Amino acid sequence: AEKILGNRLPDQSVEMLKAKKAGLTAGKDPAGLAAAAVYVASLLHGDNRTQKDFAVAAGVTEVTVRNRYKELAKALDIKIPVK
Repeated sequence: AEKILGNRLPDQSVEMLKAKKAGLTAGKDPAGLAAAAVYVASLLHGDNRTQKDFAVAAGVTEVTVRNRYKELAKALDIKIPVK
């Protein structure tokens, strides 16, 4: 996250990870989940970076970010703004 957002790690991404840590992380790569949480938070703040940007920073695939982001959004009932 720091590679992408510097010191501006959105509080929402941290809260997402705390909120679903127990159930959502079972068997999942923590880097992928963290990348997805920061990606979702960045979308909510109007950031236009791509899933690829977050995947590269976290050392995971775009598919991992996409899958974890969908899981997070669904589990936490987060409405992602459509551009």
